[in-house]
Amino acid sequence: MTTRILFLVLAVGISSPLRADERPNMIIIMVDDMGYAGLSCFGNPYFETPELDRLAEEGMRFTDFHSSGTVCSPTRTGLLTGRYQQRAGIEAVIHPISDHPEHRKGLQLSETTFAEVLREAGYTTGLIGKWHQGYPQNSGDFHPQHHGFDDFIGYHSGNIDFISHVGDHYRHDWWHGKKRTIEEGYSSHLINQYANDFVRRHAPADEPFCLYIAHEAIHNPIQVPGDPVRRTEEEWIRWDWRNAPEEELIEKYRGMTLPVDEGLGQLRAILDELGEAQNTLIFFFSDNGGAREFPSSSPNFRGNKGQVYEGGHRVPAIAHWPGSIQQGLISDQTLFSLDLMPTMLSLAGVDYDNLKLDGADLSPLLLRDETLPARPLFWASLGNGGQRAEAMRDGPWKLVVLHPKASPGTFENEVVELYHLGDDPGETTNLSDKHHDRAATMLRQLKAWYAETQEGATPQLGGWLAQ
Repeated sequence: MTTRILFLVLAVGISSPLRADERPNMIIIMVDDMGYAGLSCFGNPYFETPELDRLAEEGMRFTDFHSSGTVCSPTRTGLLTGRYQQRAGIEAVIHPISDHPEHRKGLQLSETTFAEVLREAGYTTGLIGKWHQGYPQNSGDFHPQHHGFDDFIGYHSGNIDFISHVGDHYRHDWWHGKKRTIEEGYSSHLINQYANDFVRRHAPADEPFCLYIAHEAIHNPIQVPGDPVRRTEEEWIRWDWRNAPEEELIEKYRGMTLPVDEGLGQLRAILDELGEAQNTLIFFFSDNGGAREFPSSSPNFRGNKGQVYEGGHRVPAIAHWPGSIQQGLISDQTLFSLDLMPTMLSLAGVDYDNLKLDGADLSPLLLRDETLPARPLFWASLGNGGQRAEAMRDGPWKLVVLHPKASPGTFENEVVELYHLGDDPGETTNLSDKHHDRAATMLRQLKAWYAETQEGATPQLGGWLAQ
């Protein structure tokens, strides 16, 4: 038994009291850059998303669910580890440009992922799609198969051309395991194909499976099936969405969204065919709020991807498990993506207390529609240019902290805003002067939280403030 495996066994108490047939299969589907109104069941006025709507109708829909980050790499780190991504040293996009301060960062082997714990508990694990937890040319340690995934088919970078599969670092970036593979196909279709194949290979089986499907859509490059290559290893010919007619833009938006919807339908049909539907939890959500390219953000919420206003991190989310999650429920409880790992481990019968996860076990809500204990939530965003912003949620109260014109990576020029989301979900009226004491108290809590995450945070190469 390796030292790493021995640590996991000791840390989480792998001996599950549940039989294999009592532990559900788990499918986590994360889309990229889809805002709160990206699905018709969440208010999309442009087109229907029938399979995702059906998933919501037959499961539980969450109206106050949040990503732990406002951009992709941090949210993915938080999902994988069940801990605030600040603890792992990944606060920003792991940037494709080699001399960028955030380029050399990645998920270190010292982190414990849900895939590692579930694999030691007997699950077969797979990742299909986007990884974005470190570029392989910087370290082989960043590879997903060193973080608990038995199978990996997908890409390492922040995005790839949907046709040529050239990544944002201008290298071909499509992999089967550790082998870079030339393969024709629209990336969303390939992700669907290999997700379906994984399920067919591993269900039904003596042991359950956990499949993480990380879709590229609806992230740029803006391409629908049949579009030309836009990025090669030499150049990126961007589609000019800012000057496109609205009907053409919506058609691109629709054409990139529906393959995700269709893939879910295919997956559910396979689960039905194999008799595994009632033993499979599906959880769908987005990695952050909507990007500006497509109108997937709700007009009810302020902000977009990269911002700590609601539009930057309130995302569509659905849980589905026939016979276990009651159909047609809508929850307005405040939840976030760090809750998925403790929920998954709890449903697998794993004792994870020693991991000190930051999320909450959602199984009482999912299985019995119970109200979870109140708790504060925190966000700390670090943009590509080094600009910072933080936020805290305490019940209906939301504190926003901005740092206009601060030196890159610093917390200079602090500007505090306070909103009551119960009365003002659009964050239009700053109440920090009217409720000065509350704002001051929340600001102290926010700063204490951030300082605590930095105590023992995983060291990373680079960073804006590196000496």
